Amino acid sequence: MAASEETSALFPIFILTIMAIPIVPYTITKLCRAAVKKSKSIHCHCSECTRSGKYHKSIFKRILNVSTWSNFTLLLLWVVMIILVYYIRTMSSEIQVFDPFSILGLEPGALESEIKKKYRRLSVQYHPDKNPDPEAHKYFVEYIAKAYQALTDPTARENYEKYGHPDGRQGFQMGIALPQFLLNIDGASGGILLIWIVGVCILLPLVVAVVYLSRSSKYTGNYVMHQTLSTYYYLMKPSLAPSKVMDVFIKAAEYMEIPVRRTDDEPLQKLFMLVRSELNLDLKNIKQEQAKFWKQHPALVKTELLVQAQLTHEFAALSPSLQSDFRRILETAPRLLEELMKMAVIPRNAQGHGWLRPAIGVVELSQCIIQAVPLSARKSTGGFPDGSAPFLQLPHINETVIKKVARKKVRTFQELLEMDSQERADLFIKTAGLASVEVEDIEVVLDMMPSLTLDVTCETEGEEGMQEGDIVTLHAWVNVKRGNGLIAALPHAPHYPFHKEENFWFLLADSVSNNVWFSQKVSFMDEAAAVTAASKAIEESMEGSGANAKETSRAVAEAVEKVKGGSRLALGKFQAPSEGSYNLTCYILCDSWLGCDRKTNLKLRILKRTRAGTRAAALTDEGPIMEDGIEEDEENVDEEYDEDYESEYSEDLEDDQDSKNKHQAANKHGQGSENSSSDEE
Repeated sequence: MAASEETSALFPIFILTIMAIPIVPYTITKLCRAAVKKSKSIHCHCSECTRSGKYHKSIFKRILNVSTWSNFTLLLLWVVMIILVYYIRTMSSEIQVFDPFSILGLEPGALESEIKKKYRRLSVQYHPDKNPDPEAHKYFVEYIAKAYQALTDPTARENYEKYGHPDGRQGFQMGIALPQFLLNIDGASGGILLIWIVGVCILLPLVVAVVYLSRSSKYTGNYVMHQTLSTYYYLMKPSLAPSKVMDVFIKAAEYMEIPVRRTDDEPLQKLFMLVRSELNLDLKNIKQEQAKFWKQHPALVKTELLVQAQLTHEFAALSPSLQSDFRRILETAPRLLEELMKMAVIPRNAQGHGWLRPAIGVVELSQCIIQAVPLSARKSTGGFPDGSAPFLQLPHINETVIKKVARKKVRTFQELLEMDSQERADLFIKTAGLASVEVEDIEVVLDMMPSLTLDVTCETEGEEGMQEGDIVTLHAWVNVKRGNGLIAALPHAPHYPFHKEENFWFLLADSVSNNVWFSQKVSFMDEAAAVTAASKAIEESMEGSGANAKETSRAVAEAVEKVKGGSRLALGKFQAPSEGSYNLTCYILCDSWLGCDRKTNLKLRILKRTRAGTRAAALTDEGPIMEDGIEEDEENVDEEYDEDYESEYSEDLEDDQDSKNKHQAANKHGQGSENSSSDEE
C-alpha cells in the first residue's frame, strides 16, 4: 500500500514533465519569432502611414493582438504547470524521510540513556493516557514509538546507521506514475483505468490525426484552399489581359464562402454606383450590362465591389458588416494573388513554359490593391505613357496635382525619380502648390522605394556554349538599393490595413511567344535564409563545374558578401530549345510598389546539336543589355490579346508585328549560318 502511495505521488511530476517537453521549446520559439518580427518592423514614417494607425498601436490594440486563442491556451497551460510545481513542492515538504533522531529531538549518535529520557518526556505529552487527542495518538504510535524502537533495538539501530533505514538495505522498487484511484483496479476503478489508457493512447492520437488530415486535405501549405487552386488553374488563359485578371481572382473558394446578407443589398447598390466606372461595363448598353453584372453569383458581386472599394478609396462609407467582409478579403488577397501568380507561370507546354501576359496582370492587380490605386489609372492618358498610377501611390498626390506636374513636362514616374530632392521640392511647392511638410512626406516615401538592378548570366556547366537540348543554368543577381539605406523594409501602404512584406518575382520570358521560361520568388526580408540558399546554390554549381575546394570557398564567400550587401540570387535550370537566336527578357516585378519594376534584355544563341566538336558562343556580341526604365520597347503577343487598359509593359500592335518579324528573321539568320558552316565542313 505504501509503495502504491509513493508511486501515485509521482503522477504530478509525470504530468509536469509531459507538459514541459513541448510547451517550453514552443514558448521559446514564439518569443524569438516575436522579437525577430519586432526587429523587422521597418515601416514608412510618413504622416499618412502614421495616421492610419497600422504600425502605432494603442494599448487596447496591443492587448487584442496578443489575446489570441493560441496565446490564451499557452498561458493557461503555463498556469497549470505553475500549479503543478507548487503542488509538487508542497507534497515533497510533507513527505519526510524517516529519521528517528529528529523525531525524538536528539542529535545523531545520542546515548541510550538520553534516548529513554527523551522518550519518557514525549510519552507524557503524546501518550493516549495523557493526551486524548486522536492526532496525538496517531503521532505517538506511527512516529515516537517507532523511532524509540528503532534506536533501542541493537539490530534496527545498526541497520539505520548503516543503510539509513531500520529494516536494513532497501530493494529497488518500480511503480506507475498514476493517481491512486487508477491504481486500485478493483470494481469501478478498473474501468476508469481502461478508459484512461484507451483515451490517451488511442483516441487522442486518432482525433489529432483526423483534425490534421481534414485540414490538410482542404488547405495547402500557404493556407489557400485546394479548390481555389483548381479554379485558378482552369480559369487561367494565355491571352488573359491584365484587366480580366480580376474576374479570375474573385472566384477563389475563400471568397465564395463569405456570407451574403439581405442587409447588404442597399449598401452594395450604393457602392456599385460609386465604382461603376471601374467595372469595364459597356456604356452603350449600360442597362443590360448592369443587369448582367447583378445576375452573377452574389458572392462574386460582393467580392468585386469590395475590391473596387479598396482601389477607389470608397471604403469609408461601408457598413460595419461590410467592413468585416472587406477586411477579410484584403487579408487573404496577398496569399491568393501569390497562388494565382504560380498558376500563371506553371509549366503548360512540352517545353515547360508558363504564360507571361497573365503573370504581369496578376502583379499589376497586386500592386493596385496594396497601394489602393484604380486599375484605370494605369491607362496611358493625359500625356502619361505609363498612366498616373505610380504617382497616385505617393502621399498628398491626386489627379489635380498630377495635371499641374505635367505642365513641367514630367510625364513618367522614372523622370520624377531621376530628379534630385531640391528639384522635386520646387516642382511640388511652386508648381503643384503643396506645403513643405507634404513634400517631406513624399521624399520619405521615395526613399523607401526600392531601386532594382539585374545581373543575369546563362551557361552550360562544363561546356563553352549552348546546343539544343542542353541543360542551361541561369544565375540572376537581383540587387536593391533605397534612399534611406535599408535593404529589407515594409512598403508604404497606408490604405492597406495589414502588414505586407515586399515580394519580388523574377521572370525569364519570351515576350513574343508569351512564354515564361523560368520564374522564382525573391524576398529581401530574411537575410539568414538568403545567405544559406545562395551558399548552397553556389557550392553545388561550383562542384558541378569541377572547381576545387579553394575556388568553391572563394565563390561562396563572394556570394555571402553580395547577399549582405543587398543582393539575392535567383538560380535555376531550363532545357535549351531548338536551334536559333532568342531575344529573351528578364523581369523583376514587385507586388507592392508601382513604377519599381525593371527588365533586362538577354539574347541567346542556341546551336544545332552535334555529335562531337566545339560549340559556338551562347551569348551574342551584344550580351545582356540593361534597360533603365520599364518604358523600354518590349515585344508582345498578337492582336487577340487586346486589353481594356494598356499595361505598362505593353506596346501597340504595330510594334508587336515588327518585333515578331525581327524575331523570325533572327531565327532564320541563325539557321542559315549553321547550315553554311556545315557545308564548309
